[in-house]
Amino acid sequence: MRGLELILPIFFPLGASLLCLLFPKESSSGSGIVALVVSTVNLAVAVVDFPLRSSLYLPWFEPGFTFAVKLTAFSAFLLVAVAGFGFLVTLYSTLFLKGQRAANRFFFYALVTVGLANGVLLSDDLVLLLIFWEGLLLTTFGMIVTGRAAAFPTAIKSFVIVASSDLCLMAGIILAGAQAHTFRISAIHLPASGPAALAFVLLLIGALGKAGSMPFHSWIPDAAVDAPLPFMALLPASLEKLLGIYLLARITLDLFAIEPSSWLSTLMMVVGAATILLAVMMALAQKSYKRLLAYHAISQVGYMVLGVGTALPVGIVGGLFHMINHAIYKSGLFLSAGSVERQARTTELSELGGLARRMPITFALFIVVAASISGVPPFNGFFSKELVYEAALDRGWPFYAAALLGTFLTAASFLKLGHAVYLGGPRRRRHRLPGLDDPQPAELQGGGSGAPTAADSAQGAAGGPGDAGTRDLAAVREAPWQLLVPLAVLAGACILFGLDNSLPLRKLIEPILGARLGSQSFAGLPRSLPLALATVAVLLAALANHLYGVRRSGSGAGAADHILHAPLLGRLYAVALAGRLDPYWLGRIAVRSLARGLRGIDRGVDWIYERLVVGAKSAIGGLVSRAQSGSYRLYLLWMVIAAILLVAAVVR
Repeated sequence: MRGLELILPIFFPLGASLLCLLFPKESSSGSGIVALVVSTVNLAVAVVDFPLRSSLYLPWFEPGFTFAVKLTAFSAFLLVAVAGFGFLVTLYSTLFLKGQRAANRFFFYALVTVGLANGVLLSDDLVLLLIFWEGLLLTTFGMIVTGRAAAFPTAIKSFVIVASSDLCLMAGIILAGAQAHTFRISAIHLPASGPAALAFVLLLIGALGKAGSMPFHSWIPDAAVDAPLPFMALLPASLEKLLGIYLLARITLDLFAIEPSSWLSTLMMVVGAATILLAVMMALAQKSYKRLLAYHAISQVGYMVLGVGTALPVGIVGGLFHMINHAIYKSGLFLSAGSVERQARTTELSELGGLARRMPITFALFIVVAASISGVPPFNGFFSKELVYEAALDRGWPFYAAALLGTFLTAASFLKLGHAVYLGGPRRRRHRLPGLDDPQPAELQGGGSGAPTAADSAQGAAGGPGDAGTRDLAAVREAPWQLLVPLAVLAGACILFGLDNSLPLRKLIEPILGARLGSQSFAGLPRSLPLALATVAVLLAALANHLYGVRRSGSGAGAADHILHAPLLGRLYAVALAGRLDPYWLGRIAVRSLARGLRGIDRGVDWIYERLVVGAKSAIGGLVSRAQSGSYRLYLLWMVIAAILLVAAVVR
């Protein structure tokens, strides 16, 4: 059947997801098996569809809307990526969520998410893309609330933040369609000027919101604490980054003519550089395994936005390469955190240590994915960052300096994380730094109450964070194979895409740019030896900084404290870690202030109509009543006064 290869990746996961809800809440194995089978079939379909290039256009509803789907080199590549990550996270979740009452709903939302993501990638119509895009907003909300009992405020926070960016996306789609006189993605080619430039900015906001770039980021660290850990590996770490950067690349390469000299290109680069630095600085201060990874999931988006924003072929290729690399190693990092959480019952750095002896395989795999995100050669992250560096330097040294400083802080963060969790000895008492690692208020972390609930305790019994510290670290053992296999596959991809970067570059990424590349290819060793040597020097500086910090603080968890307490930075960190720079928190203050102002106006209008007008009416009525008392003498007096005034007016 013609078009089946385009319909199946969307509607098969969507339809099969309903089967997960047929199983009793007490049994998670049945829904897990269904989700695993569906994910396997979806992966097979994506692999079979990969070499195909086809399209399908069906009348949808009037006036003039079409169900338009198209399989291109870009969408085919990402279909395989989405299916692969979906399969690995599902395999991991079958054991991680075993025995949890919300597992059925999680698997249902996971399959729906995969189907909607496939819909976004295949859509050749902006309206159809928007429908699938908004569906992901609902599944994100649903997957977060399947976490601990206090997860609902975090789900609301994610919904509000992402929905705000989605409203901009909707406005951008309307404006772009009006300018191009069509919503067909493959038929839109607009200049980046005038109203079309505004449409681009609105679409850019929608892409950045989905990718988790600043300022649409603050719900992600909260979700790392409150949502089920597989959610973080599936959405914020991989699928949302793939979809957000996919849309960013489409509007930059296809829908609009973005030139390197344009202000829109500079805008994207500024956003990318700011996201790199601000998010990685927040990651450096975290004392929780999962929150640290969450901030790095935000920071790495900056490299993708920076690379694509250069509008140079080398930068775009580097940004897209970093997109897939990030999805690989960040999913692996979250899966490593899940293994630690399940085996040690905590992800607080102050309560961990010495796990390398207890979990050697997890530790070895962690080293691979952590080295990859830090840009250590010869892993995949090194090569994608070098391409971004080259393009950033071509556009201006401040952008290159920001990216290189981000590499230094990223390496410092993961040296701190790896040392605190896997090296040294177990720690039973938490050492706090006043003002910097005090726990945030519950409302800023996404939780409604700081007190543990029964649901939290139940989650802890199943390997969640609810009963942190109840298991002696000396009794911790290596994670089961179901948790290690997905992590090993992702670590292997980090090595493969590094040692043989021609495989992803020449086979998957460079064909996306087509004629823009001409005959050049960016595969192989870095083109600029000085830039590569500068990266190695920065990584060695990060190692020296870590050793100095460990010697000064006496622990791996405190290896970055000398940076956090540096002049000026200490005050900024105290404000930031208290949540006072959170755009959502600032937005709530603005909304409350506006509400109080509008309430004051409302009360003022009520006072005018209910008090002032009524009082004036009563006063005037009283005067009129006294003036109209029925006395003929008084009436005669009024007539005389009126006549005198009339004569005076005429004479004047």
